[in-house]
Amino acid sequence: MSKKVLVGMSGGVDSTVTAILLQKEGYEVTGVYMKLHEKEGYHEANYERVKRVAKYLNIKTHFYDLSKDFKDNVYDYFVDTYKEGLTPNPCVMCNRTIKFGKMIEFANSLGVEKVATGHYLNCDGEFFYEAKDKTKDQSYFVAQVKKEVLPRLIFPLGDWIKEDVKELAKSIPPLQDIGEQKESSEICFVENSYTEILERHIDIDRVGETINSKGEVVGTHKGYMHYTIGKRRGFRVEGAHDPHFVLSIKPETNQIVVGKKDELRVDNFNIKQINLFKELKDFKSSVKVRYRTKAVPCSVKIDGDKGLVKLDESVFGLAYGQVAVFYDGDMVIGSGIIY
Repeated sequence: MSKKVLVGMSGGVDSTVTAILLQKEGYEVTGVYMKLHEKEGYHEANYERVKRVAKYLNIKTHFYDLSKDFKDNVYDYFVDTYKEGLTPNPCVMCNRTIKFGKMIEFANSLGVEKVATGHYLNCDGEFFYEAKDKTKDQSYFVAQVKKEVLPRLIFPLGDWIKEDVKELAKSIPPLQDIGEQKESSEICFVENSYTEILERHIDIDRVGETINSKGEVVGTHKGYMHYTIGKRRGFRVEGAHDPHFVLSIKPETNQIVVGKKDELRVDNFNIKQINLFKELKDFKSSVKVRYRTKAVPCSVKIDGDKGLVKLDESVFGLAYGQVAVFYDGDMVIGSGIIY
């Protein structure tokens, strides 16, 4: 009897090759296209490609409208987090609640045990691990996924290099154009800039005061939602000779706090919404405080549902609202939200 797997298919090269590889491995593949947002013309084109792949593989696919769940769990969280002067990570929340939340529920309704996506990472049922292709590794983005779903997940691209994935798709004549597609944007519902999303809901252009870390007014800015921690342009500082950076954001007074680079230095921080893949109270590991940063050695003290992270070496531009992901070598131990 063949093994069954539900593959999240987007019409892109990664999920297409995932379905191809699993079928080659002897899985009975079913595809699901998840509609997550209302971007004009976006889903029609993508689902057409999914149907073409399904026809080539002779598999069944489902169109699953998750736009309401996505709005409640990801889109609104994205907007609300910026309103609070924090920096959200929508992909992390989407993976927890939608891709490895709602998609798991959908697999249950079909009586399918295994679930697969085109993410670049590995999983042994207990832990996530970094992908072979470090330039595409997505282990950071799954660190808030619920521990109990890990035994059900398969990531065939964990040991693949992106170029080889594209070449495989290009070698199949009916799917050649899928292999030649350009990379999709990092946040699926953001076309150019996050501020384009925010201005649909809020007046983001309210001029405010720029202050220094002593609380003195030193200039003006164009509205606090235009700024994230570490940004060094787009605000005015009277008489400044050295570059100034955003140190923190005060949404309640529409102020941004700025200072010199050294003031961005952080040696410890707090975390909440802790999600660990093994039972730990105090531990040493390395931590990534953003997706594209190197992991820094640290020690972590957990107290209930909160934690304190002490860094062995300072980081610059720590953003509240982002996700701190803990690694032991290439293994993901877990994560917490920086606050």
